[in-house]
Amino acid sequence: MSGGQSKAELFRILTIIQGKWGQRITDNLREHAPPNWKIGSWVAPRVLPPIVDDPQEFLPPSFEPADLVLALGEIPGLAQLVPDIVHMCGARAVIAPIDRSTALPAGLALQLEQWLDEKGILSVFPKPFCSLGNLEYNLGSNARAYDDPIIHRFVEHFGKPSLHVEVDEGKIARVEVLRDAACGCTRYVANHLVGVEVNEALETGGLLHHHYPCLASMYKEQEYFDTLMHVSGNVLKDSLKTQIKDDLTETYLRPHGLMEDEANPEE
Repeated sequence: MSGGQSKAELFRILTIIQGKWGQRITDNLREHAPPNWKIGSWVAPRVLPPIVDDPQEFLPPSFEPADLVLALGEIPGLAQLVPDIVHMCGARAVIAPIDRSTALPAGLALQLEQWLDEKGILSVFPKPFCSLGNLEYNLGSNARAYDDPIIHRFVEHFGKPSLHVEVDEGKIARVEVLRDAACGCTRYVANHLVGVEVNEALETGGLLHHHYPCLASMYKEQEYFDTLMHVSGNVLKDSLKTQIKDDLTETYLRPHGLMEDEANPEE
């Protein structure tokens, strides 16, 4: 990993959380991350003013050192604390996922990116979180490329779902999670697919994704002409379909007019 950490080095992550969404992601990282990852967290105030004049008023005296910050806020005010948090913990990269646009509107995300860029900190804003792959995030015409060894190390284990599926006698015989969604949804779906008829696997996978439940927004997003929950479900089903397509005897159809069906070479 040129210019970054070796896989043997301690990897320090600080998650900033405000509620159930961020807590579930933090819990999943702690349960399934490699043993040399250290996951710290800070619970931010749930109520912040629209304009934060003095971030230090809402921050603790110090943070433990971190390499990566996961900004898992649920209100826009949290974004205004992130640059100070990054400075205090010494992080070199930030992931600020957008599973609900109300939590981090596009204009504020751009402003945060500019603030961090001025400090030499790379930041990515995957929308939804499970669109974060090895080389880019977001989907279709909304995709954005990035290159950062700190974020690459995170994405080795969490981000855009990646599966290895074995089929035997028309049924799902084994599912290995190569990359879990940060929230744990991919692992949940994989654990419940074994024994399912292969022709029912995509529909069952989609239902399991919703029942986990996925906490992404059900508001239709202009970029995708669809809700982030449905976009997230399609990301998971596409990964599953790639593995079982040669065993399917029924055609898998995606309704038109929702998320754009554009080739996305990045996995």
